Amino acid sequence: MSTLLLRLASPLQSWGSDSKFDRRNTQREPTKSGVIGLLAAALGRRREETLDDISELKFGVRIDQPGKIIKDFHTARDINKKNPYVTERYYLADAVFLVGIEGEKSFIEILEKAILAPVFPLFLGRRSCPPDGRISLGIKNMDLENALREEPWQAGEWYKNRYMKKGTSISLTLVLDSPQVTLNRRRDLPISFNQKYRQHKYRYIDDIPDTVPVGKIHAAPATEHDAFKEI
Repeated sequence: MSTLLLRLASPLQSWGSDSKFDRRNTQREPTKSGVIGLLAAALGRRREETLDDISELKFGVRIDQPGKIIKDFHTARDINKKNPYVTERYYLADAVFLVGIEGEKSFIEILEKAILAPVFPLFLGRRSCPPDGRISLGIKNMDLENALREEPWQAGEWYKNRYMKKGTSISLTLVLDSPQVTLNRRRDLPISFNQKYRQHKYRYIDDIPDTVPVGKIHAAPATEHDAFKEI
Protein backbone atom coordinates (compact mmCIF):
# COMPACT_ATOMS: atom_id res chain seq x y z
CA MET A 1 0.00 0.00 0.00
CA SER A 2 1.02 3.61 -0.67
CA THR A 3 -0.20 6.94 0.65
CA LEU A 4 -0.60 10.17 -1.28
CA LEU A 5 -0.11 13.24 0.92
CA LEU A 6 -1.83 16.52 0.12
CA ARG A 7 -1.33 19.92 1.72
CA LEU A 8 -4.63 21.80 1.75
CA ALA A 9 -4.12 25.47 2.56
CA SER A 10 -6.00 28.59 1.54
CA PRO A 11 -7.13 31.92 3.00
CA LEU A 12 -10.62 30.36 3.17
CA GLN A 13 -11.85 26.76 3.19
CA SER A 14 -15.28 25.28 3.84
CA TRP A 15 -16.05 21.61 4.44
CA GLY A 16 -19.74 21.04 4.96
CA SER A 17 -21.28 17.68 5.88
CA ASP A 18 -24.61 18.60 7.47
CA SER A 19 -25.55 21.93 5.89
CA LYS A 20 -29.24 22.53 5.29
CA PHE A 21 -31.37 25.26 3.78
CA ASP A 22 -30.03 28.75 4.54
CA ARG A 23 -27.24 27.75 6.96
CA ARG A 24 -24.05 26.34 5.41
CA ASN A 25 -21.74 25.04 8.14
CA THR A 26 -18.15 23.84 7.95
CA GLN A 27 -16.40 20.99 9.74
CA ARG A 28 -13.14 21.66 11.60
CA GLU A 29 -11.18 19.63 9.01
CA PRO A 30 -11.61 18.48 5.38
CA THR A 31 -14.42 15.99 4.83
CA LYS A 32 -13.94 12.79 2.88
CA SER A 33 -16.68 13.92 0.51
CA GLY A 34 -14.89 17.19 -0.19
CA VAL A 35 -11.52 15.55 -0.87
CA ILE A 36 -13.13 12.88 -3.08
CA GLY A 37 -14.76 15.72 -5.01
CA LEU A 38 -11.35 17.37 -5.42
CA LEU A 39 -9.80 14.11 -6.69
CA ALA A 40 -12.73 13.47 -9.05
CA ALA A 41 -12.35 16.98 -10.48
CA ALA A 42 -8.62 16.42 -11.00
CA LEU A 43 -9.40 13.18 -12.88
CA GLY A 44 -11.97 14.97 -15.04
CA ARG A 45 -14.96 12.96 -13.86
CA ARG A 46 -18.46 14.29 -14.34
CA ARG A 47 -20.99 14.35 -11.53
CA GLU A 48 -22.83 11.37 -13.00
CA GLU A 49 -19.75 9.13 -13.06
CA THR A 50 -18.90 6.49 -10.47
CA LEU A 51 -16.97 7.28 -7.28
CA ASP A 52 -16.57 3.74 -5.96
CA ASP A 53 -12.84 3.42 -6.65
CA ILE A 54 -12.06 6.70 -4.86
CA SER A 55 -14.54 6.28 -2.00
CA GLU A 56 -13.04 2.94 -0.93
CA LEU A 57 -9.59 4.46 -0.34
CA LYS A 58 -8.50 4.99 3.27
CA PHE A 59 -8.66 8.63 4.29
CA GLY A 60 -7.10 10.67 7.06
CA VAL A 61 -6.35 14.25 8.06
CA ARG A 62 -3.78 15.88 10.33
CA ILE A 63 -4.83 19.30 11.58
CA ASP A 64 -1.60 21.30 11.28
CA GLN A 65 -3.12 24.76 11.62
CA PRO A 66 -6.73 24.77 12.83
CA GLY A 67 -7.68 28.20 11.57
CA LYS A 68 -10.62 30.24 12.74
CA ILE A 69 -14.30 29.84 11.88
CA ILE A 70 -15.84 32.95 10.36
CA LYS A 71 -19.35 33.69 9.12
CA ASP A 72 -20.38 35.37 5.88
CA PHE A 73 -23.81 36.66 4.93
CA HIS A 74 -25.40 36.27 1.48
CA THR A 75 -28.62 37.87 0.33
CA ALA A 76 -30.77 35.65 -1.87
CA ARG A 77 -34.27 35.71 -3.33
CA ASP A 78 -36.93 33.05 -3.61
CA ILE A 79 -37.87 31.29 -6.84
CA ASN A 80 -40.22 34.12 -7.82
CA LYS A 81 -37.42 36.68 -7.40
CA LYS A 82 -39.25 38.30 -4.54
CA ASN A 83 -38.84 38.38 -0.78
CA PRO A 84 -35.06 38.70 -0.29
CA TYR A 85 -33.61 36.80 2.66
CA VAL A 86 -30.22 36.35 4.31
CA THR A 87 -28.27 33.08 4.27
CA GLU A 88 -25.33 32.23 6.56
CA ARG A 89 -22.16 30.56 5.27
CA TYR A 90 -19.28 29.49 7.48
CA TYR A 91 -15.61 29.21 6.51
CA LEU A 92 -12.27 28.26 8.04
CA ALA A 93 -9.83 31.14 7.73
CA ASP A 94 -6.04 30.59 7.60
CA ALA A 95 -6.20 26.82 8.12
CA VAL A 96 -3.66 24.24 6.93
CA PHE A 97 -4.28 20.49 6.74
CA LEU A 98 -2.23 17.44 5.84
CA VAL A 99 -4.48 14.93 4.07
CA GLY A 100 -3.58 11.31 3.31
CA ILE A 101 -5.15 8.89 0.80
CA GLU A 102 -4.07 5.24 1.05
CA GLY A 103 -4.56 2.59 -1.62
CA GLU A 104 -2.89 0.46 -4.27
CA LYS A 105 0.24 2.16 -5.60
CA SER A 106 -0.84 2.08 -9.26
CA PHE A 107 -4.05 3.98 -8.53
CA ILE A 108 -2.37 6.36 -6.09
CA GLU A 109 0.11 7.28 -8.85
CA ILE A 110 -2.80 8.06 -11.19
CA LEU A 111 -4.29 10.36 -8.56
CA GLU A 112 -1.03 12.23 -8.02
CA LYS A 113 -0.61 12.82 -11.77
CA ALA A 114 -4.16 14.16 -11.88
CA ILE A 115 -3.54 16.52 -8.95
CA LEU A 116 -0.42 17.88 -10.67
CA ALA A 117 -2.33 18.45 -13.95
CA PRO A 118 -6.05 18.61 -13.10
CA VAL A 119 -8.74 18.47 -15.77
CA PHE A 120 -11.13 20.73 -13.84
CA PRO A 121 -10.19 23.55 -11.43
CA LEU A 122 -9.59 22.46 -7.84
CA PHE A 123 -11.11 24.11 -4.79
CA LEU A 124 -11.25 23.46 -1.07
CA GLY A 125 -14.88 22.77 -0.30
CA ARG A 126 -16.42 25.63 -2.30
CA ARG A 127 -15.64 27.22 -5.64
CA SER A 128 -14.78 30.47 -3.87
CA CYS A 129 -11.90 28.69 -2.05
CA PRO A 130 -9.00 27.96 -4.46
CA PRO A 131 -5.96 26.20 -2.95
CA ASP A 132 -2.82 28.11 -2.04
CA GLY A 133 0.43 26.74 -3.44
CA ARG A 134 1.39 23.19 -4.38
CA ILE A 135 -1.09 20.55 -3.22
CA SER A 136 0.75 17.24 -3.66
CA LEU A 137 3.54 16.39 -1.21
CA GLY A 138 4.29 13.13 -3.00
CA ILE A 139 3.66 9.42 -2.50
CA LYS A 140 4.93 7.64 0.61
CA ASN A 141 5.48 3.88 0.62
CA MET A 142 3.88 3.37 4.02
CA ASP A 143 0.46 3.10 5.59
CA LEU A 144 -1.78 6.13 6.09
CA GLU A 145 -1.28 6.73 9.82
CA ASN A 146 2.52 6.49 9.73
CA ALA A 147 2.70 8.73 6.66
CA LEU A 148 0.66 11.40 8.46
CA ARG A 149 2.77 11.10 11.62
CA GLU A 150 6.16 11.30 9.88
CA GLU A 151 5.52 14.22 7.51
CA PRO A 152 7.03 17.54 8.68
CA TRP A 153 4.71 20.14 10.13
CA GLN A 154 2.98 22.06 7.31
CA ALA A 155 1.71 25.14 9.15
CA GLY A 156 2.46 28.64 7.87
CA GLU A 157 5.63 30.37 9.03
CA TRP A 158 3.77 33.05 11.00
CA TYR A 159 1.99 30.27 12.90
CA LYS A 160 5.18 28.28 13.45
CA ASN A 161 6.93 31.32 14.87
CA ARG A 162 4.82 30.97 17.99
CA TYR A 163 6.88 27.86 18.79
CA MET A 164 10.45 29.10 18.35
CA LYS A 165 12.02 27.52 21.43
CA LYS A 166 14.48 24.79 20.56
CA GLY A 167 13.32 21.30 21.42
CA THR A 168 9.64 22.16 21.85
CA SER A 169 6.84 20.19 20.19
CA ILE A 170 3.25 20.78 19.25
CA SER A 171 0.24 18.55 19.85
CA LEU A 172 -1.84 17.87 16.75
CA THR A 173 -4.87 15.69 16.00
CA LEU A 174 -5.24 12.93 13.43
CA VAL A 175 -8.75 12.23 12.13
CA LEU A 176 -8.80 8.77 10.52
CA ASP A 177 -11.33 6.38 9.02
CA SER A 178 -12.26 3.91 11.74
CA PRO A 179 -12.47 0.18 10.91
CA GLN A 180 -15.10 -0.28 13.62
CA VAL A 181 -18.18 1.44 15.01
CA THR A 182 -17.30 4.43 17.20
CA LEU A 183 -19.13 7.26 18.89
CA ASN A 184 -17.95 9.61 16.15
CA ARG A 185 -19.59 9.34 12.77
CA ARG A 186 -19.92 11.70 9.84
CA ARG A 187 -22.25 11.64 6.86
CA ASP A 188 -19.62 12.54 4.26
CA LEU A 189 -19.00 9.35 2.29
CA PRO A 190 -20.41 10.12 -1.17
CA ILE A 191 -22.35 7.60 -3.22
CA SER A 192 -23.25 10.05 -5.98
CA PHE A 193 -22.55 13.72 -6.77
CA ASN A 194 -25.35 13.81 -9.32
CA GLN A 195 -27.17 17.10 -8.72
CA LYS A 196 -30.55 15.40 -9.20
CA TYR A 197 -29.71 12.56 -6.81
CA ARG A 198 -26.94 13.48 -4.40
CA GLN A 199 -26.44 10.75 -1.84
CA HIS A 200 -24.05 10.24 1.07
CA LYS A 201 -23.72 7.66 3.79
CA TYR A 202 -22.12 7.63 7.21
CA ARG A 203 -18.57 6.65 8.06
CA TYR A 204 -16.99 6.24 11.48
CA ILE A 205 -13.90 8.20 12.49
CA ASP A 206 -11.23 8.15 15.21
CA ASP A 207 -9.59 11.25 16.70
CA ILE A 208 -6.00 10.31 17.57
CA PRO A 209 -3.52 12.63 19.33
CA ASP A 210 -0.16 13.21 17.68
CA THR A 211 2.97 15.15 18.64
CA VAL A 212 5.26 16.77 16.09
CA PRO A 213 8.70 18.09 17.09
CA VAL A 214 9.10 21.73 16.13
CA GLY A 215 12.78 22.42 16.79
CA LYS A 216 14.28 25.84 16.27
CA ILE A 217 12.41 27.91 13.70
CA HIS A 218 13.99 31.01 12.24
CA ALA A 219 11.82 33.92 11.25
CA ALA A 220 12.06 34.98 7.62
CA PRO A 221 14.57 37.84 7.11
CA ALA A 222 13.19 41.31 6.55
CA THR A 223 13.12 42.44 2.92
CA GLU A 224 13.56 45.94 1.56
CA HIS A 225 10.56 47.48 -0.15
CA ASP A 226 10.80 50.82 -1.90
CA ALA A 227 8.03 51.61 -4.36
CA PHE A 228 10.06 54.47 -5.92
CA LYS A 229 13.41 52.65 -6.21
CA GLU A 230 13.18 52.03 -9.97
CA ILE A 231 12.06 55.56 -10.83
